[in-house]
Amino acid sequence: MTVRRFHVEGIVQGVGFRPFVYRTASSLGLDGWVANVNGHVEGEVAGPPRAVEEFVARLRADAPALARVRRIRLTEAPPVDVGPGFRVRHSVPADAAAVVREVPPDAAICDACLRELRDPRDRRHRYPFINCTDCGPRATIIEDLPYDRVRTTMRRFPLCAACAAEYADPADRRFHAEPIACPECGPRLAWEELRGEEALRAAVKTVEEGGIVALKGLGGYQLLCDAGDSRAVRDLRRRKHRPTKPFAVMVPDLRTASRLARIGSTEEQTLTSPERPVVLLARTRGHGPDPLAREVHPGLTRVGLFLPTTGLHHLLLDELARPLVVTSGNLSDEPIAVDDTAARGALAGVADGFLTHDREIRSRYDDSVVQFTGRTRVTVRRARGLAPAPLPMTVREPVAGAGAQLKHTFTLAADGHAHLGPHTGDLADLSTHEAFLASYDQLRRLTGIEPRVVAHDLHPGYLSTQWAEAQPVGRMPVQHHHAHVAACAAEHGVRGAFLGIAYDGLGLGDDGTLWGGEILLATLSGYRRVGRFASAPLPGGDAAVRHPSRAALGRLFGSETLGSPRPYPWLTRHFTERLDPREVATVRAMVARDVNCPRASSAGRLFDTVAALLGLADRVSYEGEAAVLLETAAGDEHAVPLGHRIVRSQGLWVYDPTPTLVDLLTRQLGGESVARLAAAFHATVAIVTADLAARAVAEGAPRTVCLGGGCFVNWRLLTEVRRRLHAQGLRVFVGGQVPVGDGGVSYGQAAVAAARLAGEE
Repeated sequence: MTVRRFHVEGIVQGVGFRPFVYRTASSLGLDGWVANVNGHVEGEVAGPPRAVEEFVARLRADAPALARVRRIRLTEAPPVDVGPGFRVRHSVPADAAAVVREVPPDAAICDACLRELRDPRDRRHRYPFINCTDCGPRATIIEDLPYDRVRTTMRRFPLCAACAAEYADPADRRFHAEPIACPECGPRLAWEELRGEEALRAAVKTVEEGGIVALKGLGGYQLLCDAGDSRAVRDLRRRKHRPTKPFAVMVPDLRTASRLARIGSTEEQTLTSPERPVVLLARTRGHGPDPLAREVHPGLTRVGLFLPTTGLHHLLLDELARPLVVTSGNLSDEPIAVDDTAARGALAGVADGFLTHDREIRSRYDDSVVQFTGRTRVTVRRARGLAPAPLPMTVREPVAGAGAQLKHTFTLAADGHAHLGPHTGDLADLSTHEAFLASYDQLRRLTGIEPRVVAHDLHPGYLSTQWAEAQPVGRMPVQHHHAHVAACAAEHGVRGAFLGIAYDGLGLGDDGTLWGGEILLATLSGYRRVGRFASAPLPGGDAAVRHPSRAALGRLFGSETLGSPRPYPWLTRHFTERLDPREVATVRAMVARDVNCPRASSAGRLFDTVAALLGLADRVSYEGEAAVLLETAAGDEHAVPLGHRIVRSQGLWVYDPTPTLVDLLTRQLGGESVARLAAAFHATVAIVTADLAARAVAEGAPRTVCLGGGCFVNWRLLTEVRRRLHAQGLRVFVGGQVPVGDGGVSYGQAAVAAARLAGEE
């Protein structure tokens, strides 16, 4: 007889791993035991040598769908506490420093549970909180590890006899499914004084009558309404203070989704995955009226679609039989509401009613958002379903990344993996800061990671920087754009030096100016700037971000002098004469006197400038709106590129966009369409990027390129840049699991800190 002790690390709690081990061992006739221990699974197995070998092989090969086995350690053990038979032991808390623990993300309802939900003969027929070991809440209900019901918010719901029998039956798929519940013993729906089915009917009736419902979801409250009702969507925009930013739409199935958007095989797999993210897709328009109100995604040709996550979502869609706007339950710029009392206070002026339940949400997780450029996945927001599942990172000593200001996340990393925390939103006020602190403390406690160093942005005004500087551990500043490209490199396991291309809105450079169009010769531990976009003033600072017309005026009146004459007044008159003459005069004076006009080499602000010059956006209500409108205008149009020029200045290759803008204004005056000019600008930036990369490579830069920054959410820009870089024989990477925008900065910061601590060059 052979006896082996096994130790399995990874996402192996809350995913049916112990039941899987039990069934595997029992089917092979082995004796022993299995238990959750401090975030991992361990046990002993005894039997014939061949059967034990087969058992070990199956641990990795046949693991449950939601499990992620990172490491299996085997040791010989004496046959002291093994047989007879195989059993599941109670979980054993252990030393928190023993191993980094992994927290399983929430998973969408599985097919088996969905069949039961719709089966009148099943005792869980129409029960909104149905789940099993393959689906349901995880990260949002966990209070502590090891993952057992008594350490989740489900501990407040004692099991009935029927559920207890399933929970204890190794042959049942709900064996040790910690969120197990049924109508007799589990959470219940509520709508004012109504409960259960009556509460559900009240919510359905409210939506049918054009109202807005606040729904208590998995990771926080959601606001929903009829996506085909223009008045309802307008009301939601007005009450939520979200005038133009597109809404996500939940549809019942792939068939409905395919009527609204183009869906390839990769998008289909993602839509139906257990993660159930929102997927940004190109709209299709069939015959007849559009099922979506134009206010859902005003002026855009892409829409975010996702399939139902929970049994409750399915019940609502079954009753309503129409697409629903489903958006974060918050006011604009505030964190998603999770507490019932706070939600009613924050959303009372938005929702016409609240469909709630009595299960607490322990951790806040908004919906994840992804998109595809061909088969290349780009993560826009890593949240519910994805976070906080660990990502690979070469890290030994524990570190943290404090994140940026916009689209804030944090990262905790140790023992070869990084845990990217939930999306907080824009870290701009007390409420979002408190949400960040609560999420950080919870994930730090659950993972057991106590960082030795906290890496942070250079900008002293960021709340994340101020928080990092107050921590009683080592602190390490990391330049914003280095963090962007380091995030890409670390995700893809790039070793040594690489060429980093970072295009975004704004980030503080190491020279004290604002950057945003950067070519960096980098490693994970350091970088050198080798190229950039020409700088221009931002009249009024943040005011220029909110008003692209100001960014355009700053570029026209004060662009960096690199040998190209600025556009003549007869070319700019068409633009300036449609603006308020007092604002034009004020901005001209500010630029001339250099009053409140920080200079920025930002690719994002150049996109804003072109959008304003083409009349697409003089002011915006959310970050990146002007660029999205410019991308939409370009569509699939083909166009002759605009004029452009690259010069050598102070040891750097610099893109001078003045000839680009002169050519754009000239062709606009000649009657060329907005669509053609928008396409021409995208092509020009791609050509310039390839040229800057080629010059850097000619001077000795590596042939591996890592792209980062929010501008690469632009599918057309990303497509054209990658195509041109590939044509030069370069190897090109872009973030796939790590958000390409500021949501990935914390991961990059942690990667830089880890590399510096390891002394990598």
